Amino acid sequence: MEYQIGKPGRIMVARLKEGEHVYECIEEIARKEDIQAAVVFIVGGIRNAHVKVGPRQETGPIEPNFKEFRGPGEVVGVGTIFWDEEGPSLHLHSALGRGDLTVVGCPRGGAQTFLVLEVTIIEMEGITARRVLDEQSGFKLLQL
Repeated sequence: MEYQIGKPGRIMVARLKEGEHVYECIEEIARKEDIQAAVVFIVGGIRNAHVKVGPRQETGPIEPNFKEFRGPGEVVGVGTIFWDEEGPSLHLHSALGRGDLTVVGCPRGGAQTFLVLEVTIIEMEGITARRVLDEQSGFKLLQL
């Protein structure tokens, strides 16, 4: 186990509107405000998303398994922002639902807002973690 100790910095609240892309908007805020490390909370409406729901198999090369969520529906999620070589990178896990359908995972691929999505970003000062490509898994993993 590795860890770092930081403290809360700035707190930002954003309102995403109908059709806005969740990842693009949150990463844009992080880039504009130079947020190097943060915790992110989302709550509100989601129109659709390509959701990573785990690996296809437990062993061997890790291949993600995806499920389509077609809303509109509700979403609640928590994530982190850390930078990789390209800039801020949001890692978000959420529960998305509509009626009897619930999908839990990492909403990717054009996750769009339905009506309104409230975003709270809590900056972490003193944390130097970055996302770095792990050759074995092929994923950009957190490195302290």
